Amino acid sequence: MTESTEQMSAVKRALLELRQMRSQLDEMKRSQTEPIAIVGLGLRLPGGVHDAASFWRLLRDGVDAIVPIPPDRWDAEAFYDPDPDAPGKMYTRAGGFLTEIDQFDAHFFGISPREAAGMDPQQRLLLQVSWEALENAGQSPDRLRESQTGVFIGLSNSDYLRMATAVPEAIDVYTMTGGSFSVAAGRLSYLLGLQGPSMVVDTACSSSLVAVHLACQSLRARESDLALAGGVNLILSPEANINFSKAQMMAKDDRCKTFDAQADGYVRGEGGAVIVLKRLADALADGNTILALVRGSAVNQDGRSSGLTAPNGPAQEAVIRRALANANLQPHQIQYVEAHGTGTSLGDPIEVQALAAVLGQNRPADQPLALGSVKTNVGHLEAVAGIAGLLKAALALQQREIPPHLHLQELNPFVAWADMPLTVPTVRTPWPQTPDRRRAGVSSFGFSGTNAHVILEEAPELPARDAGETRPFHTLTLSARTEVALRQLAQSYETYLADTTADFADMAFTTNNGRAHLDKRLALVAASAQEAREKLRAWAAGDEPEGVFQGESVPGQTPEVAFLFTGHGAQYPQMGQQLYDSSPTFRAAIDACAEAAAAYLDQPLTTILFPQNDAETALMDKMTYAQPALFALE
Repeated sequence: MTESTEQMSAVKRALLELRQMRSQLDEMKRSQTEPIAIVGLGLRLPGGVHDAASFWRLLRDGVDAIVPIPPDRWDAEAFYDPDPDAPGKMYTRAGGFLTEIDQFDAHFFGISPREAAGMDPQQRLLLQVSWEALENAGQSPDRLRESQTGVFIGLSNSDYLRMATAVPEAIDVYTMTGGSFSVAAGRLSYLLGLQGPSMVVDTACSSSLVAVHLACQSLRARESDLALAGGVNLILSPEANINFSKAQMMAKDDRCKTFDAQADGYVRGEGGAVIVLKRLADALADGNTILALVRGSAVNQDGRSSGLTAPNGPAQEAVIRRALANANLQPHQIQYVEAHGTGTSLGDPIEVQALAAVLGQNRPADQPLALGSVKTNVGHLEAVAGIAGLLKAALALQQREIPPHLHLQELNPFVAWADMPLTVPTVRTPWPQTPDRRRAGVSSFGFSGTNAHVILEEAPELPARDAGETRPFHTLTLSARTEVALRQLAQSYETYLADTTADFADMAFTTNNGRAHLDKRLALVAASAQEAREKLRAWAAGDEPEGVFQGESVPGQTPEVAFLFTGHGAQYPQMGQQLYDSSPTFRAAIDACAEAAAAYLDQPLTTILFPQNDAETALMDKMTYAQPALFALE
């Protein structure tokens, strides 16, 4: 080989390596911006919100969910004083509260009553909404053992641990695990056997949105294949209210009046919410229902602002710009922002100015950016605030409607609204028409200075499925830990079946494959949702309707399965025809047998099984053809 040939070969190798490196770099960039699908949710929010439908009703109807402080928390009147400087007092008497936070089915989660009593109710709430989120995603929780499922939870309130350790003699073996932040995520991973990253995030008010950001990063980095992200917050004792009253952060009338001229602070709220996240490609491949997409996100810090808890406008601008860059989007492609919007006289003008500075760029005057804040409905949920805002924006995208923003009488005069392409809808408003995809930004800022911004996009429009011939009957399976719980579950399904528009076949499939199969079991065979509802009603009334089966699984005992194969003489034309048309698995097995039999039969096996005329029907009378047909069917 000549010297010039060697040089040419070296150049070719270098060019090939350069192309490979460029391809790897392009793939790395794509993975860093891969859309993440929200495929499930579980939540408890003020106003009786317990699922997506009830949350949307609250938002759509403009419900104010603020109520007087429940007497089982503390005596509101005993701690009340309109003077913010009154020692040991607060000037607020209301908030956004949940009911029955003391209710917990410890047996369901395999937790002893004694340990459950030592658990922070926030941990108990997290287990409940996480389980419901997985079921909502059609993901059976008991099939995730040893999976790379990540857990990212926002949590910043330690009322329970403070109360539990107030009397040293009351501290027991479960006190610290019951109240530690880290165990909130760790317990969830432990109970479900999850082996992905598991962590609690405390950045105060931005905790849950930062958790979503970290979950998306984990999915894109392939360290998680599925992720749970969200937050929990319960208000159990008066100390924080007293402190925030001293700092004059609380609203005098117990309402968040975001963007209003009378904005004077916020009202506290509590809740829990968890979403299930997947890479979009995986969600599509698995046939998941997608609520919305996370297109981009970013997190940063205020740094040296005018005060430790004071917001920093330039930092807020920066985090929004970084989220846009992560999403590969331009400012004018965002139509709505679910603002942090606490309703403080200092924070609102700074946030609005930052939004206008970034998202107002190149925005037509007739297409203003719409703003809103869920805090006007349910209060400031603190560690849960970000995920609540994200879910509001996701549901608005799904419904293609912006719900009304509450408590706005007069726009804040410290904001130059006339100079900014912004609007605050106070009535139900159709989502602005756009030639592009509908998108929303969600902001959440912690008083510690950590800021987060997430950009959502409406779920992709999926092509209609080619259903082909469907099965005439479907099996609906229900299970629970106890007989009482099973009857409650059956009642909830009966209610749901009354007016659902969901496909019954899909629903039956999900009960079989997307739910944990617990000890107490009920199964029914039905052709439609209406028939299933009638059978559930009859079973609840004590009847024994045909096609309904009740039983109990005994742990450690695997049922024996027996197969019976009939001999010659049981064959008939068109046997298995309906199953062949409706079951891809059965069809594939018959086709494989037909291919194998082709070398030995002078007629196609499918012709023998499914004749179209008298001559073909007569084939089944001959053993030469009937025996392979019976073998294939069996």
